Amino acid sequence: MFILSFLFGMLTFAVYRVLIRAFYTIKPDERAIITTFGRAQRLSKLMVKDATLSDEEMARYQVPRLHTINPGGPYFKWPWQEVHRVRVVTEAVDLTWDPTKTQHTVEAVTKDNLTTGVGGQIRFRVAENNLYAYCFGVDSPLEHVMGYFIAVLRERIATFVDPRGQSFVVNNDPNINSVELSEGVSINDLRKNLPLLNAYMEQQCHCTSARYGIELDAALITQIDPPPEVDRALSAINTTRNQVAADISTARADAEQQITMSKRAVEIARNNAQAEVAPLKELAQTLARIKMTGGSAALKAYLRNLRMPLLGRATRIIRITDSSQ
Repeated sequence: MFILSFLFGMLTFAVYRVLIRAFYTIKPDERAIITTFGRAQRLSKLMVKDATLSDEEMARYQVPRLHTINPGGPYFKWPWQEVHRVRVVTEAVDLTWDPTKTQHTVEAVTKDNLTTGVGGQIRFRVAENNLYAYCFGVDSPLEHVMGYFIAVLRERIATFVDPRGQSFVVNNDPNINSVELSEGVSINDLRKNLPLLNAYMEQQCHCTSARYGIELDAALITQIDPPPEVDRALSAINTTRNQVAADISTARADAEQQITMSKRAVEIARNNAQAEVAPLKELAQTLARIKMTGGSAALKAYLRNLRMPLLGRATRIIRITDSSQ
């Protein structure tokens, strides 16, 4: 009886392992790979290649391409085989995510030695062409990617300079206000250039696909929060800078108005002078033509005729004669 029970139990276990658990399905948002005695099924000798890696990194991260099972089923596997399912949908994780500790913000030090808190999210998905690195490369790929991302982020924040203000300094543009420059307040620079910071992080994290099997879809750094006392000081600085900018704008407007009025006054004076000179020039040309045409006699006759109306309106005429004659 004992032997029969044992054999029946072994038969039931074999049926469960071979027949029931031998069939499996893959969901639409999943991909799967099969390992036989712990070794994954590979696609011949194809290796994963990524142009973002250097020659040294290519030699270090040489991983094979694996045979991937697409959604569907049921599929059959032997008892000595194991199915590794991987979700390939785009997911989001907070920057503060860390399986080893609880934190509400990521601390970073700026180039002017101010400690600030950084918050946001990153969107990622598993690289379907590099499932070997994701499943077998490291124990926790997402943890490695987050550590790499935070390290690059802190390095960038520590050396960040406002490119707009830097270009003003390099080009020495006289039309730019000094209040428009960063003035060394790197937290303000970071807050104004969050899109540039996100674009830089996405560019620097392209290699995570070849290293860890995770593709970074987007970096969404949304807040730069310094300590309260630093934030109050920055608010005071920004208020002062805004006031200075307003005063400079007002002074510029007044100066431009005065310059415009001066230019108009000069133009009016020039027009008046030209108006007074024009009849004299015309008279001189007329006298020159009369003398050229009729000689001195004609010129004297013209002057006498021109003088007659004036003599008719005069009330007193003074004639000066030469006493020597």
